[in-house]
Amino acid sequence: MTVTRLSSREFNQDVGRAKKAAAEGPVVITDRGKPAHVLLTIGDYEKLTGGKRSLVKALTMPGLSGITFEPEPVRIESRPVDLS
Repeated sequence: MTVTRLSSREFNQDVGRAKKAAAEGPVVITDRGKPAHVLLTIGDYEKLTGGKRSLVKALTMPGLSGITFEPEPVRIESRPVDLS
């Protein structure tokens, strides 16, 4: 895996080059010589984050059963409606 470094100016002037470099590995984009952003392919990003996750999978993650959820009761009062 190759890590490419580009300045913000280089990135803005040649986005295509950055995209091609991202196919080979992460592209570190610098601002004033300091790393500021990383460009990845979507495949590399999904590997890094564990891929797409459905709401059902997120809610059934281990360890969530210990979280207590006790919402405050809501009191809704009725009142007469004037339909005249």
